[in-house]
Amino acid sequence: MSSSSTLFVHHVLFYTPATSSEADKAQLLEGLQKLATIPVIKMAHIGTPASTTRDVIERTYTYSWLCLFEDAAAEEQYQQHPIHDEFRNQYARYWEKVVIYDSIGSAAN
Repeated sequence: MSSSSTLFVHHVLFYTPATSSEADKAQLLEGLQKLATIPVIKMAHIGTPASTTRDVIERTYTYSWLCLFEDAAAEEQYQQHPIHDEFRNQYARYWEKVVIYDSIGSAAN
């Protein structure tokens, strides 16, 4: 970890159009898998809504993209990485909405 012992969490929910085909969703997944190869990412997770049923759970997204970085500087490197630029340029047509949650704080065990 960096000297400040902070961890940067970048969490993106991707919402695909109701008219998206399984092939369209597979293309978006392919793009997310490419993003996961960016070297500054400490950990990446691609998920889909779990089958939990509590009223407070958001389940209308298609993919959850969660990645952890050493710090905000590493996340900024990710944002400027050519693979990230390629992802936005080649795969944006597969989503109609994204919601991003960025947070920074101490890593907990």
